[in-house]
Amino acid sequence: MYQREMVTTTFTIEGYRIKRHLGVVRGITVRSNSVIGSIGASIQQFFGGHISIYTEMCENARKDAFDLMVKHAQEIGANAIVGMRYDANELSPGVTEVLAYGTAVIIEPVSR
Repeated sequence: MYQREMVTTTFTIEGYRIKRHLGVVRGITVRSNSVIGSIGASIQQFFGGHISIYTEMCENARKDAFDLMVKHAQEIGANAIVGMRYDANELSPGVTEVLAYGTAVIIEPVSR
């Protein structure tokens, strides 16, 4: 089983050494809100403050992209991902691409 703590935005993992770099892995998802969700978000915008509908959509998109990236890393034999990042772009009004990417590596504990 893949451990989420073996994904880091840094380029090292304390207590481990990188044995082998396997290359860039990524997960991408494209999302849009439903008409109902857009109406709900518009109502929230009208009153101001936190727009929970958009927050939830963004959170789900990031989770999906993250999970796809991890799956990609597992498929090529990695047991960790370093240098992980997110990127997002609006493809058209209301349609957003979310990309999670990093470097897939094989790590092993450092002997003490």
